[in-house]
Amino acid sequence: MSARIFCIGRNYVEHIRELGHPEDGDCVVFMKPASCLVPVGTQILLPTGRGAVHHEAELVVRIGQPGHHVPAESASALIDALGLGLDLTLRDEQTRLRQAGKPWELAKAFDHAAPLGPLRPWDGSIALNAIAFTCHVNGELRQRGETAHMLFSVERIISILSRTWALQPGDLIYTGTPAGVGPLVPGDRVRLGCDVLESAEWMTGTNDALQKIG
Repeated sequence: MSARIFCIGRNYVEHIRELGHPEDGDCVVFMKPASCLVPVGTQILLPTGRGAVHHEAELVVRIGQPGHHVPAESASALIDALGLGLDLTLRDEQTRLRQAGKPWELAKAFDHAAPLGPLRPWDGSIALNAIAFTCHVNGELRQRGETAHMLFSVERIISILSRTWALQPGDLIYTGTPAGVGPLVPGDRVRLGCDVLESAEWMTGTNDALQKIG
């Protein structure tokens, strides 16, 4: 079975403010299909002709144990690996959809919209609330995040998701992005870094050729 990809929006205050979203205290959840995944070493193919494509660097959690209606106090027992990833967003499309009160899938769930770095097995030795990570584009620092600044902790996110879905091994959770999101264009080099997790790097290209097939 393909991995389910759960994504959390509006989980860092400064990112909420930079995009002008309401600070309503809700945990925003959306999903992406497995076709969004792009492993390290594979080129990210960006959509063209649909406005700006923004990078959103995130901590990614992989579920290793099944769980349903899991309390936050025991949610960490479900985790088996951590890594870094990108939640790519068609920003102009998202703005249009948001203003119309429509779902975000067209802006968030396109192919190659969830590049995923190497996953490191997690045994509890890395504190989930003390992970710092960065995103560089062409050597320029764009984003710097710390999980201590999350509005919803990793454990609380897992608990919230488990109320609606019976979480299964292999499920991935993209936990939200800090401020500093910005555009990517074909030919960019994107690098995610962290002191306690493996770094990840991709080159971007275009999916023009794929769009013209058929």
